[in-house]
Amino acid sequence: MFLVDMTFTDPNSIPPEKTAAHRDHMVDEYAKGNLMFGGPKSPRTGGFILSTHRDQTDLLALLQKDPLVVAGLAQFEITEFKPVMAAQTYAEVLGDELSYF
Repeated sequence: MFLVDMTFTDPNSIPPEKTAAHRDHMVDEYAKGNLMFGGPKSPRTGGFILSTHRDQTDLLALLQKDPLVVAGLAQFEITEFKPVMAAQTYAEVLGDELSYF
């Protein structure tokens, strides 16, 4: 799994149409199950995305084509992590190798 930390280069200069283009760009990855969650930070300085991509290369390619990144309005950092504990609610998503509570 990967955590994507997006940071806006200038939070006050993000036009609504770029936000819509960003969401449109991501929608297929949510439909495929490659992205689990995403949303803005509070305060709105960027956002977080939780990815289940198996390969960081695929995730990187997706993010590099993001309209916010292409326009120079956002940067991102990817952190890979391996869940070892989770709420029972996420058992189907995360598999049998974890401890659930």
